[in-house]
Amino acid sequence: MKIGVDIGGTKCAVVLGDEERIVKKIRFATTSYEQTLENIIKAIEEIGEGDAIGISCGGPLDSQKGIIMSPPNLPDWDNVHITELLSERFGIPAYLCNDANACALAEWKYGAGKGTRNMVFLTFGTGLGAGLIIDGKLYSGTNGNAGEVGHVRLEGYGPVGYGKAGSFEGFCSGSGIAQIGKMLALEKLQSGVTLPYCKSASELDSINAKVLAEYADKGDEVARRAYEISSEMLGHGLAMIIDILNPEAIVIGSVFARSEELLRPQMEKVLEREALGVSVGVCRVVPASLGEAIGDFAALSVAFEGEKNNL
Repeated sequence: MKIGVDIGGTKCAVVLGDEERIVKKIRFATTSYEQTLENIIKAIEEIGEGDAIGISCGGPLDSQKGIIMSPPNLPDWDNVHITELLSERFGIPAYLCNDANACALAEWKYGAGKGTRNMVFLTFGTGLGAGLIIDGKLYSGTNGNAGEVGHVRLEGYGPVGYGKAGSFEGFCSGSGIAQIGKMLALEKLQSGVTLPYCKSASELDSINAKVLAEYADKGDEVARRAYEISSEMLGHGLAMIIDILNPEAIVIGSVFARSEELLRPQMEKVLEREALGVSVGVCRVVPASLGEAIGDFAALSVAFEGEKNNL
């Protein structure tokens, strides 16, 4: 049995499981650094005996040294030597992995990418990150920063993501779709046209990817256009990934998994036009399948992968 620790900005979970199932889970809110760390230790003590600990956490972090390095959504988690701390406390090895890589491992081992040898996982959530499975092994790069596709600039100007206007993350993330929707709504308002979900400039901040998806499903042209723009740029980004890495599958989470019907049509048109036919022909683009359980399986996967390949 392995122990998985999923550290998130609003909630955490500690799970116990094997390579097939989660046996036990303890959840709690993420509060202060001191209280959250205390709750993690308490949960590991309560959950049962495991022979390794896997930790999934948002970056920046140094996975090889096991250090969490001031993630923006975890105040006061500054240079926390988390693997050393937990390993010394419980007398078993501990391994750390950023959440995109950990989710890639989970979807590869348990989810939509199971059975592949070359797979790319895209988060497509609040931001856009990637985890790369190359030749049957997680590839993290020289210092753990492989897969930061969200930082790639797709256009000279556009919605801002990863601190860069026109980036892949700017176009293909929940926050990016919201930016696109607000821009389109403002254009309409300034032309004297109101929208059912935005009747004045004071309501612009209420526009998010969920609201846009809801109205796009109802046939609202502006909301559908926001998703169409994101879909087109998703196609361009995926074509680049396919041409460079030649994967068997690209598994996409969060927004894509929830709104596949809005994002797939234009994405596929762009892929057909832009990607190498011999490469796109052998690559499936599919939604992530683990749903809300992905964080649990991600943390557990880090423990198994760490023990196997010394993450």
